[in-house]
Amino acid sequence: MKTHLNFKRNIIGSLAFVLTGLSFFGASPVTAKSGKHATVIAGQTNPAGSPFDRIKHIEAGVLNVGYVEAGPADGKPVLLIHGWPYDIYSYKEVSEILAAKGFRVLIPYLRGYGSTEFLSSETPRNGQQAALAVDMIAFMDALKIKNAIVGGFDWGARTADIMAALWPERVQGLVSVSGYLIGSQQGNKAPLSPKAELLWWYQYYFATERGAAGYQANTAEFNKLIWQTASPTWHFSEETYNHSADSFKNPDHVKIVVDNYRWRLGLTKGEAKYDQLETKLATMPDITVPSITLEGDANGAPHPDPSTYAVRFKGKYIHRTITGGIGHNLPQEAPKAFADAILEVAGWI
Repeated sequence: MKTHLNFKRNIIGSLAFVLTGLSFFGASPVTAKSGKHATVIAGQTNPAGSPFDRIKHIEAGVLNVGYVEAGPADGKPVLLIHGWPYDIYSYKEVSEILAAKGFRVLIPYLRGYGSTEFLSSETPRNGQQAALAVDMIAFMDALKIKNAIVGGFDWGARTADIMAALWPERVQGLVSVSGYLIGSQQGNKAPLSPKAELLWWYQYYFATERGAAGYQANTAEFNKLIWQTASPTWHFSEETYNHSADSFKNPDHVKIVVDNYRWRLGLTKGEAKYDQLETKLATMPDITVPSITLEGDANGAPHPDPSTYAVRFKGKYIHRTITGGIGHNLPQEAPKAFADAILEVAGWI
């Protein structure tokens, strides 16, 4: 009996040592929000099977970021950034194409999505554009990635645009759906035409306490409606939607989404530490890195005409409209077209 008890003590002590060691090296064992996923500590190699079945985590800036990594560890890095109300699954097929070509593909959950968590309960649940971009630079820093090809759509495209404009040394090339999406609170003061304002109905809904409560109460139903209206010809399955809907259960999701749209209208101030970055972004800085912009021919979400933003791209640049009834979630609806754009930009570098 004594020998048995000593054995149990040794096992418990060994487990405690391992967990302490993981925490010491900055990679705490965080459990993914969805029961469908296991957690892998940053630096470990994914076992056989889809990388989407094992979410990695790394502490980066103010976050513990959940992310998927696919492809060889020594491949050219490609950072893919999702938007709202979508998640990492928008890039599942894209990642498979790029990983097969030898690229190291990184797809993080944004703040407020999936298993990404704030390290401190005191950090403001801020959704302003500069905060999201700083998150991605911190993510690259944590993984010791000097530079990468960066692609995105919706919030992800805006974030990728900001990274390319403010930190061009970190962005080797850019693929941006709907082009140049950098904005400012001052610029957003100008009213749009009634038809254009109608497309932004949810922004005004979120500006009210009723809207925030409504989104909290009906997140999954609300976001499915956005999927349907933003991609009116995309007949996605319940299984496809539910894969992404799991990530909206993040406890900070509603706060981040509501703050993002309130910040755009100047209803929230944002954090002072981002003021200098926002001042630079308000000047509409040019993007000088090699870039391809994409647009779906059936995008039902608000988006600018490509002719209005071409002037912002000063490096090698082309625009393509992807036909065939492609909506707002272009990487998931037309994965080959998106992956081809990444590969083309990679060929320019």
